[in-house]
Amino acid sequence: QVQLVESGGGLVQPGGSLRLSCAASGFPFSSYSLSWYRQAPGKERELVADIASVGGSTNYADSVKGRFTMSRDNAENTVSLQMNSLRPEGTGVYYCRAQYLFHYYWGQGAQVTVSS
Repeated sequence: QVQLVESGGGLVQPGGSLRLSCAASGFPFSSYSLSWYRQAPGKERELVADIASVGGSTNYADSVKGRFTMSRDNAENTVSLQMNSLRPEGTGVYYCRAQYLFHYYWGQGAQVTVSS
């Protein structure tokens, strides 16, 4: 059974930090590229960051470059997103996604609220 379970969301003040984690099981994790998406209220889901299956190269949306860092641990089947200097526009549900060719899986999402 495939599972992607996000954790680490919550309420944080502007300028604060949060670390999201996603624990995976049920598929060959190291073969899959991984992504974090965000869906703000009333908006479409958007790509925040991704990391390759081989080499671990990362890409970030312009809006989070220099503030967010994505990493993966293939031994533990986990992927993380360190979010620093959070802004109110960072509010939304954050989803973990795993993809290999045309196969992809989504987590259930973790709510992040950036507000004073």
